[in-house]
Amino acid sequence: MAKAKQRIEQPASITSSTQNIDPKIKTSKGKENAGIVDSNIVNHSATVQSKTPEKSAEIKINNDKTQNSFNSILSMLFQIVLLTSIILGYAINIPFKRYFRKKKKGRPITPTLLAFCKKYILLTPYFNSAILMLTFGILHSYMAYILLFTTELKDELTQKLFTNFLFVSLVASLLSISFVFFWQKHRVHIRYIEHLFSPQELQKRIFLARPGRIKFRLYLASATTTILPITIVILYLTLSLTSIKNLGPVTTNEIHILFGDYVKVFQMPDSLDANSQLSSLYYINAIDNLLMIFGIGSGILVSMVYIFIFVNWTTQGIIQPVKELLNNMKLSGEGILDNFTVVRTNDELGELSEGYNSMTHKLKDYISHISAMNAANARFVPRQFLEFLGKENLTDIALGDQVQKEMTVLFSDIRSFTELSERMTPKENFDFINHYLGYMAPVINANNGFIDKYIGDAIMALFGDCVEDAIDAAIDIRRALTEFNNDRLSENQPIIDCGIGVHTGNLMLGIVGDESRMDGTVISDAVNLASRLEGLTKTYNTSIIISEDTLLKIKDPKRYNYRFLDIAKVKGKRKATCLYEIIDGESFVIRKLKMETLALYNSGIDLFKRNQYLQAAAVFEQVLKVNALDSVAHLYYQRCHGYESKATSEYYNAQDLNEDN
Repeated sequence: MAKAKQRIEQPASITSSTQNIDPKIKTSKGKENAGIVDSNIVNHSATVQSKTPEKSAEIKINNDKTQNSFNSILSMLFQIVLLTSIILGYAINIPFKRYFRKKKKGRPITPTLLAFCKKYILLTPYFNSAILMLTFGILHSYMAYILLFTTELKDELTQKLFTNFLFVSLVASLLSISFVFFWQKHRVHIRYIEHLFSPQELQKRIFLARPGRIKFRLYLASATTTILPITIVILYLTLSLTSIKNLGPVTTNEIHILFGDYVKVFQMPDSLDANSQLSSLYYINAIDNLLMIFGIGSGILVSMVYIFIFVNWTTQGIIQPVKELLNNMKLSGEGILDNFTVVRTNDELGELSEGYNSMTHKLKDYISHISAMNAANARFVPRQFLEFLGKENLTDIALGDQVQKEMTVLFSDIRSFTELSERMTPKENFDFINHYLGYMAPVINANNGFIDKYIGDAIMALFGDCVEDAIDAAIDIRRALTEFNNDRLSENQPIIDCGIGVHTGNLMLGIVGDESRMDGTVISDAVNLASRLEGLTKTYNTSIIISEDTLLKIKDPKRYNYRFLDIAKVKGKRKATCLYEIIDGESFVIRKLKMETLALYNSGIDLFKRNQYLQAAAVFEQVLKVNALDSVAHLYYQRCHGYESKATSEYYNAQDLNEDN
């Protein structure tokens, strides 16, 4: 009895160890030898129990140490990789931060930094998203390892929640990676490339990838706006489902809870077991239902924000290049062809922008060529000539176009040019004339005139309604002649002189010739008279002669210093013309002397007109005493003595200057 009592009082661990003993041995209770058998069993069990727990505990401790050591290594590895990813991302982006910081502050940028940024700026979306993908990949691999290969998740509920979190985190990670990629790509194409690449480089597509298509961008935008919310809903629905099999045997009341009113529609059994077909269905419990509603609601909210941002990027990526292109097309329509549109995309919009830039360059080259042709044509047909004819372009001119207009004609000719040209070779003659005209032509243009034609060394220029422009041009020509002569003196060349005749009258401007050869010309007696006045400068040895018609058109005659010259009848004209000399065109010394004797000179002219020749001769003699070089006073002095006995009318009829000049 004592031995049996000792067996009963053994610890539970010992008792449990005896459960593996043969049942036949256990049934030996009540027999005579029961005490002996039980004693042996107890002794055997005690021996086994004293050895097995020590060994099991040692194995368990070793396993725990191995597991903890591996988990520590894995956790450390995750931290190292995560830190490395952060450092790598920072290292990749720091050159670009430096570049844009220096660009913003106007600091010099090294060629190496510029070359690096230009080479890799288009790849930064891939770099940043790849780094983020690496980090998330390692993180989720670590989470999957914890879920599948460790015992840290001790109960089924924890495992379920962790699994749900893993799937939600995967979806969130994919959204984050795609967000970073498209955000970075949007900023690179819309904001950054203009600060890195030159305008010439941005006129063509600079992207390394093969050409894309707008439809793929629209497909992606459509997929994002539809698949993303659906994916979130499906994910939370899937994570919230629980199999009916997990309930075990299902009672009638539980069937009514699971299937609701559908129990009345379908023939439902009173109970379900694991082998029932209905056990393969799923249900959502109350907590999972709340989590599902919260998850789907928050997921849809995040999706709406994501969709809004993504669609905004997509539309900006399409609208901004189109707006820039339309604005540049408007400027091109206004004739501004120096602008270009930035090629921001690699799809049809980029191709369109690139084509526009190419077209603009070709148009600019073509228009430049046409402008050069027009400028070359304007050298032969002056622009003002077209304006007087009421034409905008040279192509609008037709044979017979003409207009009648009152204008002032200026003729200028080099004196004794024939004698001068005989001492020069043909090339030297051309060089001399071009050099001379290079001084005179700008003067005429500056005084609102235009050169109708060059006649050898002579210049024929036309002026509009303002006769003062023609007289000012004549005076400035004389001043330019002084500069030209100074230039020749510096080259040890002889100086030259020129005479200028100015007359105002009605004339015809028009186009003459035939269909194969046309030319602009001026037809009028005014042109002939201006040419004759220029010839008379040699007779009177003066610089500038104007007609009375021109003098009467001057709004303020006191603006100029002039004097009466003569009354003459030139070749081709039956009516005599009053001639006047513009003193302002003379050199400083001669102009001063003529101004000092102007009153005496005018007095002598008045006496001469009244046929008081002796008195007039005396006055001209006084003029010559002050200015012996006054050839006109000398001419009148001789006339006074020659015409002393002749009538005034007889004198006027005698001044028929029909000689060729």
